[in-house]
Amino acid sequence: MKTYIADGMLLVTAIVWGSGFVVTAIALEYLTAYQVMAGRFLLASIILTVLFGARLKKASRSVIWKGALLGTILYIAFALQTVGLQYTTPSKNAFLTAVNVIIVPLIAYAVYKRRIDGYEIIGSIMAIVGIGFLSLQGSLTMNIGDALSLACAVAFAFDIFCTNLFVQKEDAIALTIIQFLTASFIGVLVVISQGEIPTSLEKEAIYSLVYLGIFSTTIAYLFQNVANQYTTATKAAIILSTESFFGMVLSVIFLHEMLTSRMVVGAVLILLAILIAEVKPAHPKKKLMKALDNQTPK
Repeated sequence: MKTYIADGMLLVTAIVWGSGFVVTAIALEYLTAYQVMAGRFLLASIILTVLFGARLKKASRSVIWKGALLGTILYIAFALQTVGLQYTTPSKNAFLTAVNVIIVPLIAYAVYKRRIDGYEIIGSIMAIVGIGFLSLQGSLTMNIGDALSLACAVAFAFDIFCTNLFVQKEDAIALTIIQFLTASFIGVLVVISQGEIPTSLEKEAIYSLVYLGIFSTTIAYLFQNVANQYTTATKAAIILSTESFFGMVLSVIFLHEMLTSRMVVGAVLILLAILIAEVKPAHPKKKLMKALDNQTPK
């Protein structure tokens, strides 16, 4: 039951992140990318510290360095994605970022030296193909922006894998607080170094930052970090890859983007990928043998 609840929390995270595409697009009309990143992490840090700050009093050195590592990885991933977007198309940026769904099981294999789950690999490949149908348009050539986006995928893959690893032994909420404190500290330093300290904010910018800070950052990452205690890193990556699907649906609804047959095919492939990774359908012969074994008198 805990596994199903965890998967549900990851699905909620993917939906919220999908909505983040729409809200971020609005926020970027009034703020720079670095201001948006610093604002969302700073707000999330304040919220979690107010709600769960007491947990920090019991935080061990292990929690502190692991949370700081997660925060650094998270900020680097967002920075690579943001800078990469300046040199490539949004669709290619989204697709290459989502390649983390393939990288996560490879990292797990390299660290644990365990056999990779076949169903999760099939699900990962189907998910990345589906994301390709959703996102890729036009030229498939690679430039510096594409390379940065691919590096961003590696960073997000390490974030998912390290989170899944750390929360097995540490307090997930304390880890999340320190992760956000670290990311917001780096974000504020970058904004100051870029000379981008805002002197005034439009209402639309404030509303966008509040949404991104509360939902896309605080709730989403809290759900992700807690859920990772009860599922595998690869399955988490596959479920979180539905972010692109929900981003498409919400973009069609709120930004009035045109829905194409390619996008529908991509959405179906992503949903099938999740079913395969989640249900892991057994071979008919194996099912029969298991049923007969259960009926055999002990």
